[in-house]
Amino acid sequence: MKKIIYIFFFLTSFSAKASFLLLPMEAEGQQNHLKAYGITYWALDKNYKVSWLLNYRGGSFLLPDDNAIRRECQIRGVTFEILSDGAANNILEEISSPSQNMETVVLEKAPKIAVYTPKGKQPWDDAVTMVLTYAEIPYTEIYDEEVLTDQLLLYDWLHLHHEDFTGQYGKFFGAYRNAPWYIEQKKDAENLANKLGYNKVSEEKLAVAIKIRDFVIGGGFMFAMCSATETFDIALSAEGVDICEPMFDGDGSSSNYQSKIDYTNSFAFKDFILERQPTVYEFSDIDTSNDRGKNKIVPFEKDYFTLMDFSAKWDPIPTMLCQNHTQLVKGFMGQTTAFSGDRVKANVLTLGECKINGEARYIHGTKGKGMFTFYGGHDPEDYQHHVGDAPTVLDLHPNSPGYRLILNNVLFPAARKKKQKT
Repeated sequence: MKKIIYIFFFLTSFSAKASFLLLPMEAEGQQNHLKAYGITYWALDKNYKVSWLLNYRGGSFLLPDDNAIRRECQIRGVTFEILSDGAANNILEEISSPSQNMETVVLEKAPKIAVYTPKGKQPWDDAVTMVLTYAEIPYTEIYDEEVLTDQLLLYDWLHLHHEDFTGQYGKFFGAYRNAPWYIEQKKDAENLANKLGYNKVSEEKLAVAIKIRDFVIGGGFMFAMCSATETFDIALSAEGVDICEPMFDGDGSSSNYQSKIDYTNSFAFKDFILERQPTVYEFSDIDTSNDRGKNKIVPFEKDYFTLMDFSAKWDPIPTMLCQNHTQLVKGFMGQTTAFSGDRVKANVLTLGECKINGEARYIHGTKGKGMFTFYGGHDPEDYQHHVGDAPTVLDLHPNSPGYRLILNNVLFPAARKKKQKT
C-alpha cells in the first residue's frame, strides 16, 4: 500500500512539473488580451522559457506551469489553461505539421524598451506608453539628450513618440499658433536645441533622426506611429536642405527644395511631395487623412484595414507582427493616418491595408542589421483624437485588436533569431 501511495505521489509530482500554462489569444478564449502580453513579458523577465504559438488560437503563448505565473495571471485578470505534458506536445506536433500554417517561436529574453518622448508629456498623448503602462510592461523614457549621447545602445527596442523630426512643430501653426501650449512647446524646443549646440530645431531633430537611423542599421528595432513615421523619413531625405518657413526657424526655406529631396535616405517612403503651406496640417502626400470624412473615399462606417496573411513557417517575422484575434481591424485617424500605397518603397512589406483606397496602414522593413515598423494613426480606440481630448480608458478595451499590434512589436525582439526564408 505504501509503495502504491509513493508511486501515485511520484507520478502526480512529475505531472505537475511537466505541465504547461497556455494563454489563449483567440477572440472568445481570452478575457484580457493586452495584459496577456504583460504576463508574457513578466515571465521572460523572470527567465521562464516562453513559446509564441503563431496562428494557433490567435497567437497564444505557452509558458511553464508555475504557481508564480498562475498568481500573476489571476491578479491581472488573464485567462490561462493548464496543459499536461502530453497535451502540450500534441499542440506542438500539430503546429509543426507541414500542412498547418502555424509555427512555434521561442522567446528568449525580455527586450529593453525605450520610448522617445518629451518630458512632461501626458500618458495619453501616446498610445504606446499608454498600452505599455496598462499591460505592466516596463520602459524607459528618453529624449534628445539621451539619443545624442548614444544611450540608444542600452536598448533593444525604440518607440518614436508622435514627434515632428522636420522642425515644424507638428504643423500646428495654422490652428494653434496663439495657444499658450504651442508657444511654450516651441520655446522649449528652441532652448533644448541651443543647449545641445544647434542653431535650429530642425538641425537638432535631424541629428536625432540620424542617431536613430544608425541605431537601426546597427541591429536595433524601431517602432513608430502617426506623424513620427512620416516626419522621420522626411527629415532624413531632406538632410542639408532647409524645408522650414520663417515662422518655424526664422529664415526662408531653400529655393525649389522639393527637387533636392533624396528619397534614397528614407526608410519606407518614396517620391513624396512635401506640403509647402505652413498653415496646412499636413507634412506631405504620404498621409491619406484627407480620404476620410463624410462623402469621402473612406467614410467612418467603412474605415477598416485588413491584416495580411503570411506563411508562419516561411515568414515568421511578419506573421509575428500580425498576430491577432481578427484579420479586420477598425481604422483610426491621426496626423498621419495611413500611407498612400504608391508612396511605399517596393522593398517594404505591407502588413495591413485598407482595400478601399489601397493605402498601407501597417508596414515593416529592414535597414542594415535592424528592422522598423510604421503604424499609422494616433489611438486605436479613439477614432479622431483631438488636442485636449480625454484619455482612452484601456480597461474598457482589454481586447483591442489595434492595440495588440503595438504589443506584437514589443515582444518581437524577444524572439530567437531565425534566418528568414524569403
